[in-house]
Amino acid sequence: MSCILHIETSTAVCSVAMSQDGGVIFEKEDREGPSHSVTCGVFVQEALSFVESHAIPLDAVAVSEGPGSYTGLRIGFSTAKGVAYGRGVPLITLPTLQVLTVPVLLYHDELEDNALLVPMIDARRMEVYTAVYNRALKTVLEVQPMVVDSGSFAAQLERGPVYFFGDGAAKCQEVIKHPNARFLPDIVPLARNMCPLAERKIALGEYADVAYSKPFYLKEFIATQPKKLL
Repeated sequence: MSCILHIETSTAVCSVAMSQDGGVIFEKEDREGPSHSVTCGVFVQEALSFVESHAIPLDAVAVSEGPGSYTGLRIGFSTAKGVAYGRGVPLITLPTLQVLTVPVLLYHDELEDNALLVPMIDARRMEVYTAVYNRALKTVLEVQPMVVDSGSFAAQLERGPVYFFGDGAAKCQEVIKHPNARFLPDIVPLARNMCPLAERKIALGEYADVAYSKPFYLKEFIATQPKKLL
């Protein structure tokens, strides 16, 4: 187990957390809008001051890697890299869509054994960035852009319950009417939910290159032609 600084800035929500031995010992979040250039640095400094005041050594920095907003991810990544480099600790990058999935797995007891989980990040119009995971967080469908219509996820929905969540899911509720479709409100990526994913990467020794790692910017994905999932 380790002491890890977690930074999540991929959406309009800015959050920072510190975990130790798998539990969250400090957290701050701002849901009032994209003011990450101010709040992220302040939250990180408060988190570092907290562990220093308790004589807890920092072991790693984890950052949500996207897809997400260009500005938010740039701020989160530059902050995470600066702390990792300055403190001489490893950097861990985590897929934002997996971060979104963690609270659903942890806190929604109603999930059926065969349920599929579909986190969604809003892009524009009926476009989202999404992936499909099972309850073991194994990838069923890789991260991809998508134009959502009434036929999206038809094969998955025919097999069993599919849970949609994230800031891109609300608009999809208007067009996906299959009886196996479930929509979970108010699920946003938060730093506190990065903890189990970061701990797993440490256990596996999967660290990012501080110099060359970069986030997946949403606007770079939008430049490609979004796909429809049949």
